Amino acid sequence: MRDKVRSPGMGRGQDARATAGQRPALQGHAVMMDADLQSNPSEDCRSAGVPPAVPGASRSGEVAVRSRGRLPHIERQGAVYFVTFRLADSLTAAAVRRLRDERRRLAELARQDGRVLRPEEAWHIDRAYRRQVEAALDRAQGNCWLRRPTVAQMVVTALQRFAQQRYILGPWCVMPNHVHVLVRPIRHHSLAHILHSWKSFTAKAANRMLGRSGTFWQREYYDHIVRNQKELRRCADYIASNPVRAGLADWPWMREGDLEGLVAG
Repeated sequence: MRDKVRSPGMGRGQDARATAGQRPALQGHAVMMDADLQSNPSEDCRSAGVPPAVPGASRSGEVAVRSRGRLPHIERQGAVYFVTFRLADSLTAAAVRRLRDERRRLAELARQDGRVLRPEEAWHIDRAYRRQVEAALDRAQGNCWLRRPTVAQMVVTALQRFAQQRYILGPWCVMPNHVHVLVRPIRHHSLAHILHSWKSFTAKAANRMLGRSGTFWQREYYDHIVRNQKELRRCADYIASNPVRAGLADWPWMREGDLEGLVAG
């Protein structure tokens, strides 16, 4: 597949090629990125709002459940994940409470006859909740630091830095206040450590670029194991159409990635 990232300052006929084998566009960040992304995942990064990755990578044939006391994250060897992570101020505390209350209400309605929720019912409730969260994110609340080209390009560079080495990077989109990506960890690398390295480096780099300090990313991220090729295509289409749904014409910070490579393993 042909992959391209169009810079906001370029015309329609010009492409800024961003393949996994090329050096990142922001050369000034390369040395710092190598140091940060290759650092010990247990190193404390709380100054940027990113907790250490949870240890215990899954081995072949095993399923690992990770939790920092909030959202559980299920990892399976060889799985493809649809991942969303967002800026810390992308949703207000009141908005999060409303969304959670609505999810709780839906679950209580489904259990009103005293029975246990069936897996498919729980899945539909979770999907409805996620759709509401995504709609709220697309309203672009908060400072939307990722709307700034230099910050967005830095995040893109981080996503691409270890593609084909630590993970297969499929379609991705850097929105004004959140990021969507399809990714498959490879070799011994876990999703938790990959997300930690992305968020840790980009949080600290963005804070330097913006002249600010404190939490940059929301602590938790959302991940979902893609079950089959039909769902993979649906997730890829969702990522590609996200800017259009949010009213962002000609949004440059997106790429098809190695979609075929995601299923080749």
